[in-house]
Amino acid sequence: MIASSKEFQPPGMGLFEWKPLFHLGPVAVQKPMVLCLLVMAGIVGFFWTGFARPKLVPRGVQNLGELGYLFVRDQIARPMMGKDGDRWMGLLLSLFFFIWMANLMAVLPLAQFPVNSHIAYPAVLAGLVYLTMWVVGVRHHGLVGFVKNATCPPGLPKGMYLIVAPLEFASTFLLRPFTHTVRLFASMFGGHLLVTLFAVAGYHFLIEKLTPLGAPVGILGVLLTIVVTAFELFIQAVQAYVFTLLTAFFIGQALHPAH
Repeated sequence: MIASSKEFQPPGMGLFEWKPLFHLGPVAVQKPMVLCLLVMAGIVGFFWTGFARPKLVPRGVQNLGELGYLFVRDQIARPMMGKDGDRWMGLLLSLFFFIWMANLMAVLPLAQFPVNSHIAYPAVLAGLVYLTMWVVGVRHHGLVGFVKNATCPPGLPKGMYLIVAPLEFASTFLLRPFTHTVRLFASMFGGHLLVTLFAVAGYHFLIEKLTPLGAPVGILGVLLTIVVTAFELFIQAVQAYVFTLLTAFFIGQALHPAH
């Protein structure tokens, strides 16, 4: 039996399924892909505007860009990587701003979709970080040295390595890219679903099917939409920070393993 159009229908997986907007040859271009390209273009445009002709006393866009740079350098790169942090600022700054802006697409009018709620995007970013970790570790310590440094922390009794080494290997080389991906994806996926649920409930009980009993539910839905959206703004920034912080930590470990 098909439900009546006036019955409340909670949002489901359809929120994350998009029909192609157009095709480029065999490639079907969907809304998340377009948003991803807009985010990249916006970030490039922002930093180009701010630093194409930098001033000695920064103002406007340059001032905002320098604040972002200093935040990533002083709160992420240097604490996690020490003196090598400055060399990796290109990667870390790009990751932080891309993830943050891609998350913010969830609250922008017309966009209203967090790019990182599609697992493919966090997976590609985590894969890039994982590959970089391997390249850096092997380049500086050799294949055997890199694996040994990652799986055999110093100072343990020899018998403990029979237990610790397999656990460290699984954590570093098998689980790390998976957890790095899922942490970002799950936060954006769950947050978008929750905000949409409260917004749809508010619209349904206040607009589509207004009744004396349903009105309080609708008002509660609207209030929760506002509260959860505000919380999501915070989480979106935190997730960008955490993903970039872990990136710096992983690469820093590959460069300078514990001794």
